[in-house]
Amino acid sequence: MESLWKLTYLLEPASLALIATAISVAYASASRALDYGKEMERNLDFSEASITLDHSQALMIPLASSCSLLLMFYLFSSVSHLVTAFTTVASVMALFFCLSPYTTYLKTRFNLMDPFVSRCCSKSFTRLQGLLMIFCITTVLAWLVSGHWLLNNILGISICIAFVSHVRLPNIKICALLLVCLFVYDIFWVFFSERFFGANVMVSVATQKASNPVHTVANKLSLPGLQLITKKLELPVKLVFPRNLLGGIVPGSSPGDYMMLGLGDMAIPGMLLALVLFFDNRKHKDANVPSDVSPSKRRNYVWYAVTGYGVGLVAALAAGILSQSPQPALLYLVPSTLGPVMYLSWLRNELWELWEGSGPILNEKARLLEV
Repeated sequence: MESLWKLTYLLEPASLALIATAISVAYASASRALDYGKEMERNLDFSEASITLDHSQALMIPLASSCSLLLMFYLFSSVSHLVTAFTTVASVMALFFCLSPYTTYLKTRFNLMDPFVSRCCSKSFTRLQGLLMIFCITTVLAWLVSGHWLLNNILGISICIAFVSHVRLPNIKICALLLVCLFVYDIFWVFFSERFFGANVMVSVATQKASNPVHTVANKLSLPGLQLITKKLELPVKLVFPRNLLGGIVPGSSPGDYMMLGLGDMAIPGMLLALVLFFDNRKHKDANVPSDVSPSKRRNYVWYAVTGYGVGLVAALAAGILSQSPQPALLYLVPSTLGPVMYLSWLRNELWELWEGSGPILNEKARLLEV
């Protein structure tokens, strides 16, 4: 009974905020990937098309992730400045990518003039895009100076959405291969890495902070306002919510405690959501389903996947609370998202179509064929 009472911690503001944010980000990533794919098809701009994974790449992702994890575990203090610099550039680009559609909407909605400024990397660069880039750089600089958890989450969400939009899965076969491999990867590094490396590698990497290069430079130059610059940074590779969110302190926790969820626990299921969202969109287009039909009547696979993601996420958090130990989120998220999609497609006699995939793939081969 006491263990079940602990589950009420799921109702604390930090837990609810984490669950709601993760579900929203996973779906938003899939939705942005669909819009981006349509935009590329409409403009025939295959040079910016997403990367579509094949069998070998799906197998390499867990191996590359394992190598990166070990590198960060043993050498993080030596390469933290380099990692922070790389993350800073990636954050600016990801935030720009996520906000670009809104500037386009505002330009169209209010008929704003947007004169051409210059060309950068073979792409035209307008005044609004320049202002947006300045805003993104300013946001990232504010994160570098303050290290605030809210800015960290905004940049992490942007990176997640950009990743899902540019790295795609062609069919459920490759998706299942990738998810199963990452399922094993997550379980090993959380539950068994301590036996081989003397410490929980996944938890150690997830909780360590990077040295702030801005503080290092300001300290060497003896610049004023040094005390306002944070020495350590939480890199935007995870969502973090303080346990004392909205002023509530959970018994047994301190004001400095955070609830965390890795970006991979949103991005990987988000890739599955993007796959089924593409499939739903193509099926409705082929069947000429009217756009005014409510989503509940369209029987979209994506809603089952989103529901499964929410159930798996709650199960992962509940397991962590009951066991008082870190949990590999993909242990719960992979079965709860992949399972319903495959079972439902089998019931609808669409498993083979979803398994092999039949949608257009925007990759280098497609670009060559277009030429």
